[in-house]
Parts: sequence; C-alpha cells; structure tokens
Amino acid sequence: MWTAGITGMLTGMALIVAIGAQNAFVLRQGIRREHVGAVVAVCMAGDALLIVAGTAGIGALVTRFPEALEVLRWAGAAYLLWFAVQSFMAAAKPSALAEQAPRSKNSVIATTAALTFLNPHVYLDTVVLVGSLANQQGPDLRWIFASGAVTGSVVWFSALGYGARALAGVLSSTRTWRWIDAAIGVLMLILAVRLVLH
Repeated sequence: MWTAGITGMLTGMALIVAIGAQNAFVLRQGIRREHVGAVVAVCMAGDALLIVAGTAGIGALVTRFPEALEVLRWAGAAYLLWFAVQSFMAAAKPSALAEQAPRSKNSVIATTAALTFLNPHVYLDTVVLVGSLANQQGPDLRWIFASGAVTGSVVWFSALGYGARALAGVLSSTRTWRWIDAAIGVLMLILAVRLVLH
C-alpha cells in the first residue's frame, strides 16, 4: 500500500519538476511575493483535478479525441508566445523587484490557470500517463497511487512558491530582473515553438 503511494508521489514529482511555463511563473510570483498562496493553490488544484480525472478513466477519452489536444496545443502556443513578448518587453524596460507594478489577484489567478490548462502536455502527463499508471496498480491501489501523485504536486508547488521568497533579497536588482525576464521570455518562446512543432 505504501509502495503505491510513494511511487505515485515520485512519478508525480518527476513529471512536475521539469522546467516549464507554469513553474517559471510560480517561481516569479514567489520571488515577487505576490499572491503566492493563490498561485500555489491553483496549481495544486489543477493537478489534483487532472490526476483524479485520469485515474477515473478520463485519459481514455482524451486519447480518443485528439482534436481537443490540437485546439489546446494552438491556444497554448499562442498564449505562451504572448507571455514571451510580455517578458521581453519587461526585460527591455527592467525595474527592480520593489518597483514593478503589482498585479491584481484575479489577473495572477487567470494567468496561472491559463498556464496550467492551456498546456496539452499537462493532459498527457497527468490525465493520460499518471491515470494509466494509477490504473495499472489495480482497483485497490489506484487511488493510493493517485493520492501520492497529488501529494507530490502539493509538495513541489509549495516548495517552489514559498521557497522562492528566500531569493527575493538576492534577486532584487534591476539588472537581475532584466536577466530573469529575458530568460522567462526565451523559455516561453521555446515552449511555444515546441508545442507547434510536436
């Protein structure tokens, strides 16, 4: 029983920890100390919802209707491209951490939700892959595996969002934020291109 939960947690974390648009945004908001609780909560809830859906068998539905993933792929690529442009504009006119205009909570939540649900890879990872692995554990252990995967998500996003606060002092200069915004822009651009090409 414990083995299934630990395996689920390690599987979930292995899929989530990879650098992506969502993680970059969580890190940025954590460093800015701006609506971190809301960002972390949306990421955790999104992962939990998708993992539960996959374990409940929705993964089979997703694989039967690849058109849905195609729509998400193009919408996600467009959103990531827009996000990259915004990051490059911020890098061109950098400001220190304290000087950056605060964003509204609703705006931050909307961005977090878009970065979570407009990425077709999240459906393949959580709904299809984690759901399939959970169901391979058998009817008695599949929900323990899924609970482990959800726990991995909770641990990762909490550590990333709240752990980033410790870096705020170190990363408070204008020059540092120029590099951070440029790096985020490049990452978003690469992810957008990868979504279009794959």
